[in-house]
Amino acid sequence: MNQPVLDVRGVSRRFPGVLALDDVSLTVAPGEVHALVGENGAGKSTLIKILTGVYRPDAGEVHYRGEPVAFGRPLDAQAAGISTIYQEVNLVPLMSVARNLFLGREPRTRLGLIDVARMNREAAEQLARYGIEVDVRLPLRSLGLGAQQMVALARAVAVDARVVIMDEPTSSLEPREVDTLFRVVRELSGRGIAIVYVSHRLDELYQLCDRVTVLRDGRRVHTGELAQLDRLSLISLMLGRDAAEVRRDGLTGFSAHDAGDVEPILRVRDLSRAHQLHGISFDVRPGEVTGLGGLLGSGRSETAKAVVGALGADGEVTMAGRRLTRRSPAAAIRAGMAMLPEDRKAEGIVPGLSVRENIVLAAMPTLSRFGVVSRARQDRIVDTFMKRLRIKAASPEQKVSELSGGNQQKVLLARWLCLHPRLLLLDEPTRGIDVGAKAEVQALIDELAADGLAVVLISSDLEELVEGADRIVVLRAGAVVGELAGDDVTEDNIMTALAQEPAHD
Repeated sequence: MNQPVLDVRGVSRRFPGVLALDDVSLTVAPGEVHALVGENGAGKSTLIKILTGVYRPDAGEVHYRGEPVAFGRPLDAQAAGISTIYQEVNLVPLMSVARNLFLGREPRTRLGLIDVARMNREAAEQLARYGIEVDVRLPLRSLGLGAQQMVALARAVAVDARVVIMDEPTSSLEPREVDTLFRVVRELSGRGIAIVYVSHRLDELYQLCDRVTVLRDGRRVHTGELAQLDRLSLISLMLGRDAAEVRRDGLTGFSAHDAGDVEPILRVRDLSRAHQLHGISFDVRPGEVTGLGGLLGSGRSETAKAVVGALGADGEVTMAGRRLTRRSPAAAIRAGMAMLPEDRKAEGIVPGLSVRENIVLAAMPTLSRFGVVSRARQDRIVDTFMKRLRIKAASPEQKVSELSGGNQQKVLLARWLCLHPRLLLLDEPTRGIDVGAKAEVQALIDELAADGLAVVLISSDLEELVEGADRIVVLRAGAVVGELAGDDVTEDNIMTALAQEPAHD
């Protein structure tokens, strides 16, 4: 291997009650694509934050291009040539696409003013290389999540980077955008730029990565050539279980449930919203997992939000035999619905609150008597769900923002499950979480459905839908283009349905 451009030596980092990193070492050579994997809570995010100057290590050193470094802030790391693309887009939604792309390095006129025309022209040219053709003068928030992620990628590459860290970069991308990302990764590698690639999607790792480092419980448990490690062995290293145990228990979650002729608990009829939803109808029965399939932009999330009243739409929604005439999130909760949103950072967790406070947030009205909230009842509920969902935290009082993505997702699940809903809508529940946490969430969904809970599952992962759903309603351009059940639930049939033209077209 060439002289490493990045050399992490025995780094440790402790938080109150938690040893997040324990003597971790990592080397990445120029032009290498290095996979960094592990369960949520393994220490991946902490290591990335040390590399980018968010945290300082308590012990150990980071060497960059042969010299010891201790970045005081992310801007220092970026200026030195270490760029990061985060799973959740960390740009400025209200600023234009071009301003986001050039933020902090805007081209200037001779008078020192921002050269807007040049900035817009160069931004459009740079984005065109990644297959993105948008009006760069528009606010970033006007783009879909996938396009925003590609803007973040273009920004990270545009600076003179020697190391690019990619944290779950494909979690919001469509297949076409994933292909573009892979092409960019290979181009960067060919130019001698080192890539640290964090992903829970094994297919991606084996397509792109040269070597792999596995973290578990804050320690490095393996580093080596990825091609010499089969998938089962990689998963067993991540989970800390031998391959035979992993094979026996399985990792893909749950089997289908036979809902039979049970009366639907949810009926949706002709759900419509201008330019987004076009006459969507489907039923969900108790004990059944109904999948909403389709590509990004197909209307899956909009459908779920319209059902729970978070997005205005025409049409009828009937829950447990009662039509919801005035739809709102509060009315949906009273009717027995609960929804886990796609963007847990923006729409789910309250980062400044503790794990306990986040879990009991929705249940507070039921925990209070005469305006006084019972702390003892809070503690019982929190203890029950932290154990049931195996939430890893130093204590219930730890800030939820300090947990890994997978554990934050479990906290959100606990928040809604403590209301004992009859219908649970899950929008990308395993997005951005590792194989072990994904298996736990999938198994929990299976358990809830087996107990009679009705579940609507939205996922960009076709394999997850096929393995997890009893029926799949396939959407395209805001309309239903197919409905699959039983033996017809296959990836090929979903793709065939997606090829159909929506009636409103």
